[in-house]
Amino acid sequence: MTSTGPRPPVSWVVGANGLLGQHVRAALTRRGLVHLSPPIPWSAPDEAEAALAGAAARLVAAADGGPWQVFWCAGAGVTGTSFDRFVTENRMLRTALEALAEANGPDRSGDDGNAVFVASSAGGLYAGSPSAPFDEFSPVVPLSDYGRAKQEAEHIATDWAVQAPARVLVGRIANLYGPGQDLAKPQGLVSQLCAAYLDRRPTQIWVSLDTLRDYLFAPDAGEMVVDAMTRLRHGPLPEGVADGGVVTKIFATQRAITIGAVLAELRRIFRRRPATVLGASPTSSQQGQDLRLVSRVWPELDRRTLTPFPAGVQATLADLQLRMQSTGRARP
Repeated sequence: MTSTGPRPPVSWVVGANGLLGQHVRAALTRRGLVHLSPPIPWSAPDEAEAALAGAAARLVAAADGGPWQVFWCAGAGVTGTSFDRFVTENRMLRTALEALAEANGPDRSGDDGNAVFVASSAGGLYAGSPSAPFDEFSPVVPLSDYGRAKQEAEHIATDWAVQAPARVLVGRIANLYGPGQDLAKPQGLVSQLCAAYLDRRPTQIWVSLDTLRDYLFAPDAGEMVVDAMTRLRHGPLPEGVADGGVVTKIFATQRAITIGAVLAELRRIFRRRPATVLGASPTSSQQGQDLRLVSRVWPELDRRTLTPFPAGVQATLADLQLRMQSTGRARP
């Protein structure tokens, strides 16, 4: 007699070409899960909103009465991005969530296996918080429009979750690095240093070398996020969180290192000192110096073997070398 288990969810990865999104998509593929990643015309906001609403309806239709899950990994803004850009990004999130609720119909229970993940930023939210290391219960004190925008995105998800057709997971992500990073964005120290090494040019560093950051290899982050969503869908929820509430979890190695230590490791790998220029930037004051992180929520999900930092740097460097072979330089 053949037994059948619960139907696997149909997944939608929003921002599937970004650093986190592409590795979430890869993790879903490794699990054999069906996933949709329709292109969204982000540069045309009105068209993007229509595309998001249409994609939400197609997701629910593809699930055909079974479970679905959404991974919101979109967002091009960084520290220093204009406030208006963040307003537009959060409007897109609200549009997608409202479209999901409308497409799902009157049954607004999250108990049937539907789930939504919203990527947030640990660095942006805890930049002004005292007393590191920070966990999910630490006070949130953003210093930049970027951090405040991520806080607003969490509020949008929280408000929607009250009567949502899905459980909701907010992921506060550490500093991601790894293959596939968009070097056109002024972020990603490890990738920027690797690109500068290949292009034989200096990298500007805007914060002090004793600044502490938690560097999480993006493929590891993708696996962790997908595993956390599986846990979210099948419960139980963390203590104190009822259905209709939001589960917030930090995704990090929980082993921060200084920028000076990063430079020392890259010197060993490159076999020469990375060329760097220390400078001051208007955004330097918007970033915390000590961003050590620890997760208290579902800590069993963090008991895994993560990619060692040197191996992650080597993988990042190899990815950039492939790009360089096709374009002549590591940066776009």
